[in-house]
Amino acid sequence: MDCLTSYSLPAAFTFSNPSVSLSKPPFFAVARGAMSMVGVLRASHTANAPPSVDDSPENRTDKEVKLWGGRFEESVTDAVERFTESISYDKQLYKHDIRGSRAHATMLAKQGLMSVDERDSILEGLDQIERQIESGDFVWRTDREDVHMNIEAALIDIIGEPAKKLHTARSRNDQVLTDFRLWCRDAIDSILDAIKYLQVSMVTLALKNEGLIVPGYTHLQRAQPVLLQHLLLAFVEQLERDAGRLSDCRVRLNFSPLGACALAGTGLPIDRFMTAEALGFAGPLRNSIDAVSDRDFALEFLSANAITAIHLSRLGEEWVLWASEEFGFITPNDSVSTGSSIMPQKKNPDPMELVRGKSARVIGDLVTTLTLCKGLPLAYNRDLQEDKEPVFDSVKTIVGMLEVSAEFAQNISFNRERISKALPAGYLDATTLADYLVKKGIPFRTGHDIVGKSVALCVTKRCCLQDLSLDELRSISPVFEEDVYEFLGAENAINKFCSYGSTGAACVATQIDYWVNKLQINA
Repeated sequence: MDCLTSYSLPAAFTFSNPSVSLSKPPFFAVARGAMSMVGVLRASHTANAPPSVDDSPENRTDKEVKLWGGRFEESVTDAVERFTESISYDKQLYKHDIRGSRAHATMLAKQGLMSVDERDSILEGLDQIERQIESGDFVWRTDREDVHMNIEAALIDIIGEPAKKLHTARSRNDQVLTDFRLWCRDAIDSILDAIKYLQVSMVTLALKNEGLIVPGYTHLQRAQPVLLQHLLLAFVEQLERDAGRLSDCRVRLNFSPLGACALAGTGLPIDRFMTAEALGFAGPLRNSIDAVSDRDFALEFLSANAITAIHLSRLGEEWVLWASEEFGFITPNDSVSTGSSIMPQKKNPDPMELVRGKSARVIGDLVTTLTLCKGLPLAYNRDLQEDKEPVFDSVKTIVGMLEVSAEFAQNISFNRERISKALPAGYLDATTLADYLVKKGIPFRTGHDIVGKSVALCVTKRCCLQDLSLDELRSISPVFEEDVYEFLGAENAINKFCSYGSTGAACVATQIDYWVNKLQINA
C-alpha cells in the first residue's frame, strides 16, 4: 500500500445517539399495557441516557426556574420536559456554541453593550466550561433543555451576573443556527477528507491492476470489454462530483445568522459583520427572518450525502456480485469478510452489503427533513428542533460508509485467471466488429445487421466471433477481409478504442495520470 502512505484520514467526529428499547404490552390488556408502556418508556429513557446527563428531574428537589420562565407561574411537567429536551443529542454542538458565544461577547464589549471586564469574565468562564466538558466533569441537565441553556446556566453559576449579559441581542433561534451551520461546515470538511481517502484507495487499486480487461455490462448482460482501471475510475469520477456538491453546499451555508435574534433583528447597536468574520463566515445573512427559518443548507447537505450514499451503494453492489461464486472476479481478504453462524464454508463481503443497506438510512434522513420543513410558516417553529438528529445520523453514516469502502478497496484482489476465462463469453467484440465495417465504408445500421447475423451464426456453432473462418464471415458479407481478425477478441477490441474518455489503453493511462496528479499519489 505504498501509494496510501502519503495520505491519512483525519480522526472522525464522535457521535452519540442512544437507542431506546421498548417492551410490547400484552394484547389482552390494552389499557393496562398502554399505561405500563409509559413506565417502560420512562425507565428505558433513563437507562439509556448518556451517563453525563442528569435525566431524572422528578427526583430532584432543586428544579430551577427556566431562563425564559419570567411570565410563568408553574413549571412544565416532567413528561413535557422529557419530550421537549434536546440535550441528549445537541450537546455535541458544545464547541460551536462556545465559539459563537466568545465571538458574541467580544462584539458586545466592542459595541459598549458590556464592559471589558465583563467580557473577560465571560470568556474565562466559557474556557472553564469547555475544559469541564472535555474532561467529562460537566453535568448535562435535561431541565436546562439544550446545549445553549446548559452552557449559559452553568456560566451564570460560575461567574454570576456578568453571564446574564451574554444573551443580549441574541435568541436561541439565531444561536442554534449559528452552532448548526458551524457544525455542518466542519462535518463537510470531514466528509471531503473521507471522499478523498476513498478516491486514493480506488486509484491505488487501479494502479495495481494495469492492463486487466474485464467484461463491461449493460442491463447486467455482457456488453463490451473494458479495462478494470477504467471501471474503477468511473467510481472516482462519481466521488469527485460528490465532493463538488458538498463544496458548493459549504459555500452557500457559510453565512452567519448570529444577530438575527428571534426573527426581526434588534434595536441594539450590534455588529453582525464582526461576529461573522470572527467565526469564519463569508458574511451575515441579509434577511433576519430568512436567517432563523432557513434549513436549505441542511436539506442541501443531506441531499449531497444521499447522492454519495447511492454511489457507494452501487459500488457495494458491484463488489458483492463480483465476490460471488457466479462471478468470482474478486476475493476479499479475511480482514474485511465475515462468516456464517451455521454454514462453516461461508465468507461474506458483509461490509459492502452494509454499505449498500445503510444508503437507505442516509436517503431516509433526507426524506425526514424534507417532510419536516414542508408547510412550515415563517419564521422559527419548534418543529425545527427535529432537524439535527437526521443530519447527525447522515454524517455519521456516510463517514462510516466511506471509511469501510476504502478499507475494502485496500483488501481485495482480482482473480485474473477467472476473469480471463470469462472474457470470451458474450461476444464482447461485436460492437468493435461493427466499427470495422464502418471503416470499410458500410453504413452503421447495415453493419449492425451484418454483425447480428454473424453472432447468430456463432450461437448456432457455439463459438466466438474470432473462431469464425473468413469464408464463414464472407458468406454473410463480402466486405470482410483478413484484417478483420485484428478487431476480434477482447484484447484487440480494447486496442481499437481511441475516443476521449474511452476504455482504450492510451485513454485510460491519461485518466490515471490525471488522478495520480490531482490526488497527489506517490505512484
